[in-house]
This record gives sequence, structure tokens and C-alpha cells, in this order.
Amino acid sequence: MAQEVYKELYEVMKSRRGPYTGLEIPEFYDMVAELFTPKEAEVNNMMPRKPATAAEIAGEMDRDEGEIKAILETMADKGLCKTYRHNDVRFYQGEPFMPGIFEYQFMSGGTSDRDRKIAGLIKAYKKAFNAAGGEVKMTFPITRVIPVDRTIEAGNTVHTYDQVSTYIDKHETIGVGTCYCRQASKLVGEDTHDMPMEVCMWFGKMAEYAIERLGAQEMTKAEARKVLDTAEEAGLVHMSRNTTEDVNFICNCDRWHCEMIKGVLKQSRPALFFNSGFQPRFDPDLCIACETCIERCPPAALVMGDNEVPAVNLDRCFGCAVCATGCPSEAIVMESKPDFPAPPKDPKELITSLKASFADKD
Repeated sequence: MAQEVYKELYEVMKSRRGPYTGLEIPEFYDMVAELFTPKEAEVNNMMPRKPATAAEIAGEMDRDEGEIKAILETMADKGLCKTYRHNDVRFYQGEPFMPGIFEYQFMSGGTSDRDRKIAGLIKAYKKAFNAAGGEVKMTFPITRVIPVDRTIEAGNTVHTYDQVSTYIDKHETIGVGTCYCRQASKLVGEDTHDMPMEVCMWFGKMAEYAIERLGAQEMTKAEARKVLDTAEEAGLVHMSRNTTEDVNFICNCDRWHCEMIKGVLKQSRPALFFNSGFQPRFDPDLCIACETCIERCPPAALVMGDNEVPAVNLDRCFGCAVCATGCPSEAIVMESKPDFPAPPKDPKELITSLKASFADKD
């Protein structure tokens, strides 16, 4: 029974897509057997990607609602499905591995033996997944960089979706959890480069779930802004879904551990797949040629020019403003790129754009 249910789990996780989906290799079965009990895997396999109640899922399975609800509650506590309340009714939702289940495992910052085991199994699966050719080729940006808005030069057009403060001001519930990428690396003994850990930010219903079940901390708007200040000081990149609406998270990413940044940097022109729509401009009168910006630049897009002022490679530049936030002489401002396209409006439009980009590649 267990073998059959995990085999079906492979098909389900494959259909949920993302950078790491189901792949029929030994490392997949090693990993899911630790994450899911056979009963949890069975329920997961019947969960729709759209939110559903325990009664609806139990009905699909022809099983007792109380039994299925108990399993769903345990799964939600383990970060194997998402849950939230709407109009006093509790809903559950099946999640992909990433973004989703993988991140949820480490949001609390736990360091137990099981946390270390799961981190090792996930790392082994991702390595085997990529070696087997499962890595998804990038055709359209699914995430985007959000610039540090205080570095944008006056007179530039700044959309609300270009401002991190927009998301903090919009939502009443804000949760902050441990960075999945750095925590997973820490658990397997890798160097985290002294980067701050508690900087992953969630909003709205997603924040409610993270706070209630995954160990995230609830924060006021003022506390959330301090978290962003810490991230900016450390040279982390603000990143979120590539949409103008329905943004429910902000990751603060580094160049060594972030799955998205590492994947983008494998491309010949990283800026095509990860960009804010802004670029740095250097004031030669203020620049002191200290090279701090070159050292801080996550995509290594800067070199010192002949005139002792940094030159930018726009094929690599993310437009993240990490260079500007670290400049001791305030010689860098961000300016908008001409004719840079607006992101898709919402997740539905993003999926449409992704499908169109895959079709163009065929």
C-alpha cells in the first residue's frame, strides 16, 4: 500500500510544477517517505490545488470527515499543506515542493535531528533532480526584484509595486520567518556567510498560516520595516512573485544560497530573468572609487571603469540597489529603465505568460 501511495504522490507532485517537481528517482522516495506518512501521502494525493474543506476532501475519498480532518491538521502543522480560515470556515490546500513544502519545513528555525535529516534528504533530491535533467529551463521570470525605493532618483516613475513599503502598508497581518535557503544550508553544515536569518516576510492569509502553524513571528509594520533595514544593510535582495497584485511574500535573498538567484546566475544574461526595471547611475563627483559596490553586487555586474567610476553590465544587473544602499559616499542612485514592461497583474496572468513562453520555445 505504501509503495503504491508514494508512486501516486510522485505523479501528483509532478503535476504541481515548480522548479522542483516529482521525479521518479530513488532520492524522491527517500525524501517523501520521511516527509509524509502513507496516510498523509494518500490525503495529499486527493487534495486539489484550490482551497477545499475537510468535508469536501473526505467526500472525494469516501472517508469519514473527522478522520480526514485530523490528518489534514497534522499535515498543516508539518508544513505539508496550507490552511486558513475564511468566513469562519477552515480550508486546506495542496502545495508544490517549491515554493511551498520545502520552505515550510524550516521557517521555525528548528535544529532537531529530524530537521537535519530532512535538510539532507531535500539537498540530495535537488542534486539528483538536476543531475537527471529535471531542472526547469527559464523562459519567463516567475519572480522579480523589488528595488530599495529610497535609492530611486527623484523624477523617475515609481509604481506602487516597485515599493516594498506598499506591501507592508497594505496588510494588517505580517509574519517573519527563517530563511529556508540559509537554514537548510546551515543544517547540512554549510557556511551561511553571517547573513541574517529571520528575514522572510509573509502577508495576509499566508502570514496567518505561517504564524499559526510554522513558527513565524507576527510583527507590527514598524518591526517589519526594521527587518527590511537589516536585510538592506546586509546586502540582501528583496524578491517576490512577478506580479503587480496578490503578492503575499517578500524574500530577502543572498547570492550563495537563494535557489532563484543561483539558478538565474547560470544564465548567460541573468537580467532577463530577474530584474526590477531599474539600473544604477554613478555620480563621478561623489564616487571615491572604494569598490564597496563591486564587492556587494550579488550578480557581479560591476567592474571599475577606466575613469575610476564603476561600470555596469546591464545583462547581469538585477536593479536591486544593493550597490546604492552600501555606498559610503552616496554616489549611486537608481533610475528606471526605458520601456521596461510591467509585470503580469496576478498569478493567473503570470501562468498565462509562462505557458506562452514555453510554447514560443517549442
